[in-house]
Amino acid sequence: MATFITTMHFTEQGIKTFGDSSDRAAAFKATAKKMGVNVTGTYWTLGAFDGVLVCEAPDEETVTAAMLHLGSQGNLRTQTARAYDATEMQKILGLLPK
Repeated sequence: MATFITTMHFTEQGIKTFGDSSDRAAAFKATAKKMGVNVTGTYWTLGAFDGVLVCEAPDEETVTAAMLHLGSQGNLRTQTARAYDATEMQKILGLLPK
């Protein structure tokens, strides 16, 4: 499974209903699971982002569908990046020309 990290910003709607954000996160985790995405971490943050989501999915298409679903709720804007662990990065580095 590939790992993805999503940064999140509350929309105006999302910040107005901030008190429901824990419930929304739990609902998204359950829906994502049904879509084939395993949410491994949900964090509310200070600073440049309002939150960070860490998940695993079999491919980019699956996580993209989940993030489109999340965004369609109107509470968050997201930006998702593929993350590589040390083993995956070593494999990538092994593909470089010598």
